[in-house]
Amino acid sequence: MSGATRKAARFTGVRPGARLGPRQESGLWDGLASPALVLSRPGMWMLAGRALAPWAAGAARLLPPCSRQVAVFEPGATRRPFSTAELKEKPDMSRFPVEDIRNFSIIAHVDHGKSTLADRLLELTGTIDKTKKNKQVLDKLQVERERGITVKAQTATLFYNFKGKQYLLNLIDTPGHVDFSYEVSRSLSACQGVLLVVDANEGIQAQTVANFFLAFEAQLSVIPVINKIDLKNADPERVEKQIEKVFDIPRDECIKISAKLGTNIESVLQAVIERIPPPKVCRENPLRALVFDSTFDQYRGVIANIALFDGVVSKGDKIVSAHTKKTYEVNEVGVLNPNEQPTQKLYAGQVGFLIAGMKDVTEAQIGDTLYLHNHPVEPLPGFKSAKPMVFAGVYPIDQSEYNNLKSAIEKLTLNDSSVTVHRDSSLALGAGWRLGFLGLLHMEVFNQRLEQEYNASVILTTPTVPYKAVLSSAKLIKEYKEKEITIINPAQFPDKSKVAEYLEPVVLGTVVTPTEYTGKIMALCQARRAIQKNMVFIDENRVMLKYLFPLNEIVVDFYDSLKSLSSGYASFDYEDAGYQTAELIKMDILLNGNIVEELVTVVHREKAYTVGKTICERLRDSLPRQLFEIAVQAAIGSKYGGDITRKMKLLKRQAEGKKKLRKIGNIEIPKDAFIKVSLKRLREREVLPFDMERTSKISSEQIRLA
Repeated sequence: MSGATRKAARFTGVRPGARLGPRQESGLWDGLASPALVLSRPGMWMLAGRALAPWAAGAARLLPPCSRQVAVFEPGATRRPFSTAELKEKPDMSRFPVEDIRNFSIIAHVDHGKSTLADRLLELTGTIDKTKKNKQVLDKLQVERERGITVKAQTATLFYNFKGKQYLLNLIDTPGHVDFSYEVSRSLSACQGVLLVVDANEGIQAQTVANFFLAFEAQLSVIPVINKIDLKNADPERVEKQIEKVFDIPRDECIKISAKLGTNIESVLQAVIERIPPPKVCRENPLRALVFDSTFDQYRGVIANIALFDGVVSKGDKIVSAHTKKTYEVNEVGVLNPNEQPTQKLYAGQVGFLIAGMKDVTEAQIGDTLYLHNHPVEPLPGFKSAKPMVFAGVYPIDQSEYNNLKSAIEKLTLNDSSVTVHRDSSLALGAGWRLGFLGLLHMEVFNQRLEQEYNASVILTTPTVPYKAVLSSAKLIKEYKEKEITIINPAQFPDKSKVAEYLEPVVLGTVVTPTEYTGKIMALCQARRAIQKNMVFIDENRVMLKYLFPLNEIVVDFYDSLKSLSSGYASFDYEDAGYQTAELIKMDILLNGNIVEELVTVVHREKAYTVGKTICERLRDSLPRQLFEIAVQAAIGSKYGGDITRKMKLLKRQAEGKKKLRKIGNIEIPKDAFIKVSLKRLREREVLPFDMERTSKISSEQIRLA
């Protein structure tokens, strides 16, 4: 039984030292991939069901047998280290045999120092000059630098001399927020190991646990790194105990560093070389490369990030996409160092970029397999599709900008494949799209990137979650062509008379908090209709809670409430847990008797009055002052809240192509009102997906509330 399999056995209850056949060993890993919550030992919970690259764990089993690992050398090539001048030219990648290659990612909870550690690794290997300006070097997007978070995984190739030998290290810096876990899972597909970074002050957090199990399920080597030991309140010994208890990793394997000061960084690189295995590939086989990420350049077309599992690719080769079956000629290949560095060739086991004249964004699919023309191979299984957790309507401010916005969305979704796109239309807002995101922060970042990178201003509607309805009659089933339908737009929520039951999405949430806040947080979870599943004490000061949450109860302001109750110390992570039956109803929001489709929402029957009143109050605070009385109401079916006897006569709806306003009748509604009504704190600018404008408040005498 291999070392990795022994660890898997501990998680699934197999007796240590048991003799397993190949089929049993394979089944052991299959069991770990099931979407369940597995208790392996006290304090050890298996988080399964994440969006993983299913082939990442068994990539070696999928590859054709290779008689021997052969390092392909060009004639006259030597093994001497690269000089600085040579690195500025085209480095000869044939100098690195497979056994001298290490592919690894940095994973951690948000703000535990991943990007800072990446900066120090780049400096130590001479990839970048050592200056005080080196902050978040791999965070290239404007939104990342503004928010101080990583939202897009970035790759860098490092050359490092260790014990007289030069190694090729391919580093991938990954995001830490739960909304971008799909970026993490894709990045792990190109790696054989990870650096698990933990803050010496905060200790293990919710996303630390989630990211560890992403790496564990992919059978990657895990190197724990305790960062920020220079902080006044740092307690690395306590964090070592947490890592040993929760992850079953011996404390003597932990590396203590300060990425900010550069303390003990060399030990990290040495551990990467000694503990992470080289990739299992065969350079004698025909080319087989996986596209694990891509970007779009308006001049050069699609730039694909690839991991080579077989063969060699060079400039001028004719390659074929397994997805589209189209043939392309390779214009350029190279490595990211961290900027693009062209090379003559890329070899199996290496990670780099490829440009092949793909001009249409639909031609480059993440998870696609590339192979040489006239040398077909079995495609790699690719990636499990990301499952959207939040949906929102996106419309251009002016319909004349529709085509420009369409092009921008297509190019940005190429760079962020976890976003789903469906065409939509609104009587008031015109043609647009219904986009699916992995979370509210993901939605905000996507919108911010649209504005910053493509100069596209949009109207975002209230975020919602996908519901399901089980139809009650054979006639309806025939009409919809399925018994169970999915509703991503609340305006299309079917009437109860047509439905046997409604289903709402649920998630398994993990909360890690100091013990003194446990009571408040448990009360918050119960108020959100959550069901407690487990409670584990990580140490004498921290506790890990597991709850089954309805997704619509946490998607908007749960995280803010959690941070407020715990003085910012609690962390939260969640994963999909399917659907459950619920009493759901459709709630309409009316202005002067007119339904505002963009504010229609679906709520649980128990919370209908509270939610309706809250939305109306927030809408009141978002509307500019008027010279006439406005009736703001919430309605369930024919049941209205408030006094509608004095409503004004019906006004014709119209959409005005103004920068930030939308009109219903003669009531001007700022576009930020559509998101404000969903947020608990109206003045927290950092959680909004666009800049807020100050709007005048209407006095309580001027508005009749539901």
